[in-house]
Amino acid sequence: MITLPEALVESLRDNFPEEWLAGLPGLAERMLGHWQLSMDGKPMHGMASLVLPVVRDGVRAALKLQPVDWEHESEPVGLKIWDGDGIVRLLDHDQDTGAMLLERLDENRPLSTMPDDFAATEILAELLARLTKVPGPSNIRHLKDIAAEMVADTPSAVTKLSNPDEQRLLRDWAARVEDLLSEPGDRLLHWDLQYDNVLAADREPWLAIDPKPLVGDPGFDIMPALDNRWDEMVATGDVTKAVLKRFDLMTEALGIDRERAAGWTLGRALQNSLWDVEDGEDALQPMQIAIAEAVTSLRK
Repeated sequence: MITLPEALVESLRDNFPEEWLAGLPGLAERMLGHWQLSMDGKPMHGMASLVLPVVRDGVRAALKLQPVDWEHESEPVGLKIWDGDGIVRLLDHDQDTGAMLLERLDENRPLSTMPDDFAATEILAELLARLTKVPGPSNIRHLKDIAAEMVADTPSAVTKLSNPDEQRLLRDWAARVEDLLSEPGDRLLHWDLQYDNVLAADREPWLAIDPKPLVGDPGFDIMPALDNRWDEMVATGDVTKAVLKRFDLMTEALGIDRERAAGWTLGRALQNSLWDVEDGEDALQPMQIAIAEAVTSLRK
């Protein structure tokens, strides 16, 4: 029987039904047999996924098992469309369980281990540019619906913030997003392309992993590149300059309008803040405010 990493057990227990957690070792055993896989190392994990290093017919691969919920259901759809172009390749997928067999990458070498932050951001930007060249399909969630829901949820969230200035900020971010709703974009987005979701690989130096695909404007995908290594950004002594350095690199690589990208970055700050309020927070994260202020300065 597969032994689950304790950190994964705690994460799943906090966020998913106990029944799914209890059945995970058995599911892993069934899929190993179903795809005729042999274990090839210790179990690994993300926040919600069990990843087993395996071998099939002499080929190294990774078996990924996770709950099939709103956040993860579009992952195999996106991976099939991208077909390994800048991202981990999907080798097989079981529709009934959501299990995925993926090409094996080097889990010990995420992009976050690269000391040169600018070089790491360049790699991230190049991968995101490749991923967002692809038109999004009609059978997965769309940014227009997510953004409209965010705008609708803002008035209630505002009442739960204790600081009037932060209440105003949240309303301003929502107003900017509302202005963009008529043109939400049509590209296939990763939604979470940050340094730890890029791993070293054999067929290319670096490949993305763990997408949460949706269809929309590529500007909505920039925020994860802005808030990584935040302590290093603060340590520069000029957070606005540091944020805009990454922001400009990303928008140039994507070939998109900076002002629209700034608006969708405010949308990500809004989304992150709405999630925080839903979790019981009554204040905005200083990091979200700092990033929002930096990209807002482009209009001044």
